Amino acid sequence: MSNDERRPIVIKRIKKVAPGHHGGAWKIAYADFVTAMMAFFLLMWLLGSTTKGDLMGIAEYFKTPLKVALAGGSGSGDSSSVVKGGGKDLTRSEGQVKQGELPTVKKTINLKAAQEEFLRKEREQLLALKSSIEQAIDANAKLQPFKKQILLDITSEGLRIQIVDELNRPMFQSGRAELEPHTREILHEIGKTLNQMPNKVSLSGHTDAQAYSSGGKGYSNWELSADRANASRRELVVGGMSEDKIVRVVGLSSAVLFDKNDPLNPINRRISIIVMNKKAEESARNDGGTVEMEAGNGNAVKPALDGVAIPPPEAKN
Repeated sequence: MSNDERRPIVIKRIKKVAPGHHGGAWKIAYADFVTAMMAFFLLMWLLGSTTKGDLMGIAEYFKTPLKVALAGGSGSGDSSSVVKGGGKDLTRSEGQVKQGELPTVKKTINLKAAQEEFLRKEREQLLALKSSIEQAIDANAKLQPFKKQILLDITSEGLRIQIVDELNRPMFQSGRAELEPHTREILHEIGKTLNQMPNKVSLSGHTDAQAYSSGGKGYSNWELSADRANASRRELVVGGMSEDKIVRVVGLSSAVLFDKNDPLNPINRRISIIVMNKKAEESARNDGGTVEMEAGNGNAVKPALDGVAIPPPEAKN
């Protein structure tokens, strides 16, 4: 017998087992998630459909329910309230009252008192600006010798800053509109501070009563005072003042003297800078309107300004 015939026959049987479903835990988690989402959307729907008065009532109940229930008080045991133990009645139409059902509260405004309060605050701001300019001048060592030439006061138009001449310390070159170096320093320092308030600014130039040799026919104190006012305006802008703050630049010659008893006093030669209050600003803005006058024959006469050529400056006597 051969060896192959003696070898035992081995039969392998493979048992196929179907894969499991990994349990059902994920189904429970998914069901919890769907339930939570449904509760969330239900809450959103309730909040969106609930009136403001009802929401305030619910919030009030959850603030102090235990306190009201224990200590008694408004709402505790009240049969008119749907929430026992405190809070507001959710059935009441609070927050949904139609317009006209409640009496309208009329507010009365005292215009005179409001105007006085405005003027008081405006004056306080101008005084604060005055103090700021004085501090800036004190802090600048170069301006200390000229401190007496800078005069600040409050007028009916606002804060007035005057830079005046002294006999040995003129602001401008004689008979000209060119500023001295110390005058530029003063105007630059003032220009830095004027932006602290939104108020508009007006400038006026003044001279003494000493006339030019040509009298009033040629270049006179009127043109000189206007040129000096414009030169001062330019230096204020260079110092940092906003250019749109200027509403008026005028030359007044010797019409408004500082020392009326001595028209030739150097102190009459000055530059006046006014930080205008609201009343003065409105007056300046409304000034210059066209005025129609009835002539004798019934025809309307309108004033007109003709351009005048200004000759070059001449030296004073």
